Amino acid sequence: MYKKVELQKGFVGMENDVAKMWKDKDIIKKSLNGNQGKRYFTFYDGPPTANGKPHVGHIETRVIKDLIPRYKVMKGYRVIRKAGWDTHGLPVELEIEKKLGISGKQQIEEYGVEKFVKQCKESVFEYVHLWEEMTNKVGFWVDMENPYVTYHNEYIESVWWALKQMWEKGLLYEGHKVMPYCPRCGTALSSHEVAQGYKDVKDLTCIAKFKVLDGQKFEKDTYILAWTTTPWTLPSNLALCVNKSYEYAEVKANIGTDDEPVYENYILAKDLLETVLKETPYDVVKTFKGEELLGTKYERLMPFGEVEGKAFEVIHGDYVTLTDGTGIVHIAPAYGEDDSYVAKQNGITFINLVDKEGKFVKKVEPWAGRFVRDCNEDICKWLKQENKLFSKEKHMHSYPHCWRCDTPLLYYPKESWFVAMSKLRDELVENNSKVNWYPETIKTGRFGKFLENVIDWGISRDRYWGTPLPIWTCEDEECGHQECIGSIAELKEKGIDVPEDIELHKPYIDNVYLKCPKCGKKMKRAKEVIDCWFDSGSMPFAQWHYPFENKEMFDNNFPAQFISEAVDQTRGWFYTLTAVGTALFNRTPFENCIVLGHVLDEKGQKMSKSKGNGVDPMELLNTVGADATRWHFYTCSAPWLPTRLSLDNVKETRKRIFKYIMECILILCIICRNRPIQSIEI
Repeated sequence: MYKKVELQKGFVGMENDVAKMWKDKDIIKKSLNGNQGKRYFTFYDGPPTANGKPHVGHIETRVIKDLIPRYKVMKGYRVIRKAGWDTHGLPVELEIEKKLGISGKQQIEEYGVEKFVKQCKESVFEYVHLWEEMTNKVGFWVDMENPYVTYHNEYIESVWWALKQMWEKGLLYEGHKVMPYCPRCGTALSSHEVAQGYKDVKDLTCIAKFKVLDGQKFEKDTYILAWTTTPWTLPSNLALCVNKSYEYAEVKANIGTDDEPVYENYILAKDLLETVLKETPYDVVKTFKGEELLGTKYERLMPFGEVEGKAFEVIHGDYVTLTDGTGIVHIAPAYGEDDSYVAKQNGITFINLVDKEGKFVKKVEPWAGRFVRDCNEDICKWLKQENKLFSKEKHMHSYPHCWRCDTPLLYYPKESWFVAMSKLRDELVENNSKVNWYPETIKTGRFGKFLENVIDWGISRDRYWGTPLPIWTCEDEECGHQECIGSIAELKEKGIDVPEDIELHKPYIDNVYLKCPKCGKKMKRAKEVIDCWFDSGSMPFAQWHYPFENKEMFDNNFPAQFISEAVDQTRGWFYTLTAVGTALFNRTPFENCIVLGHVLDEKGQKMSKSKGNGVDPMELLNTVGADATRWHFYTCSAPWLPTRLSLDNVKETRKRIFKYIMECILILCIICRNRPIQSIEI
């Protein structure tokens, strides 16, 4: 009879025993401190937000991150694996707003900025125990006892140093620009933040009729047709834009019936006549190049707010296409980057009829005080009553939403501080060409194209919990002297009565004034904090409090030989690392990057709370174990491809592991000339 062997403990139980042994014998710390004096292999751990719970995608990033450093330690390299926490920004503020039952900047300030900031600071590690438990259970060996934390004074001081370097290089400037803006959060977003929040939505669109003024070489009652996906911007229309190289047509259309015809003349792109007019009978009066339309004057569409200066005429823009619409674009310079640019080129004036909460101002009488996107239907009704609406319909398109609070964004005129990344476009592209990307297509595709079209980085945020923008301006407007402070020592040297233990956060830092070296008056700090992505992009040096200390440690560990995160970080952490590294050191701070595909459910659908198709990470690890989970992520597909995951398919992976182990045991038994084991029950 063959001997029957029963394993009394499942693999999960054995994993728990192994984890306990690691802890009892300090194995992880020994590995982290191993190979002293040997050649460094550097790994950077991207900082998660500690005030949010980990999801199953974080298991994937951890098991891939763990693989390479663990191997390099076994090869004799010194591998420092310093964990980090991203602690600033809107995610924290939004959680505190929910906790306090308040909403928006006005209520925050009524509650008190100091109390609010204290709440933010106390909350950032609310879920750190879950992160630590998951990290330990999955077997990711990383130093969580000595992490870098972005809200620490030392970290902020290093970020200030970086901003001072950019200031001295002429890369930091204040400007007025139409930017993506979240009316809920009351702050602008940078281009890489916007890229993370697009959603397909069905919005009301319309084609408005702009009446040409008499005596403009067209028939009486001639209207220029312009299409818009944002009817709420029509009250602020100031121009119409055509492409002067396209063919346009004037047509006589019957908008009545055959028995009772009603004629109006319309101007639109010749190639889009059939698409736009559809079942409307028409005859072509004449065709002409778009250049002949330039300078054509038309009646103001909607009579809200006073307009002074050049307005209500047709101008040229290269960006006008024939892919949709009418080939004619309505221009509201306050609410679009292209609109703002082409308006400035042509000397068109400016009007803003929307407040910072995204609501119409009092001058827009019918809809004053209402959120603009809620007024699209009513605006179309108004246009129809005034015979200024040609058509309306629902249209599916991709629209940007706030990546933190999910509010639809508006393009809005804002004063902001910028890093002039457009000046560094060539350096960014060149530095990126030296990085090994996995997959290779990221280099010239998703990431490379983003760099080729890089725009200036709006880094200031009109919020509360974040790294303060270290720029002081003289209170005398005629003097206008500005200084960027790059260290605590410089702040104490130039500041007036700076507390010895000054905390580098609002509102404390706002009580610090400098003495203007030019006129002797007080200098006040700019009220903004900075984009928290700048914090995370600064981690290669800020984690060491460089350049104030640990210079040798930084020099030995810059750049990193390996980083890895999910594909959405191509326009998040991967970009900010590249941007800050290029601006300061003229190189990308990493040499090799594995870009991970998203974790999907078993049907290949994106996991989400609303769908209820997510997998709880701790349930997964407690049910099937870390080894099976790790092996699943290693073997089910290439890391950069999407991974389907459920408890059942990881159990299937576990069965394959067991089968492989059993086969190995049987082979060993045969080789050793022992009787094979009859059965093993697990």
